[in-house]
Amino acid sequence: MKTVILDARRLLCPMPVIRVQDRVADLEPGTRLEAFCTDPGALIDIPAWCRINGHRVVETRTEGDDYIVLLEVGRNGNG
Repeated sequence: MKTVILDARRLLCPMPVIRVQDRVADLEPGTRLEAFCTDPGALIDIPAWCRINGHRVVETRTEGDDYIVLLEVGRNGNG
């Protein structure tokens, strides 16, 4: 399973979600995207966007100053 890394550090809301949306639009279903953010709101905003658009959140975690969301691109999502 392919995992793509997205660096959305130093971006404030709503930019991390917009960057995720733009990147997911180019990915095949089943691909995983790991977004690294420094905006704590990303832990809420990205999973909410995933629910609306048919993608699956695999994991959310915090490492130091980074807030990380790992998602899997859905088959029925509209990216």
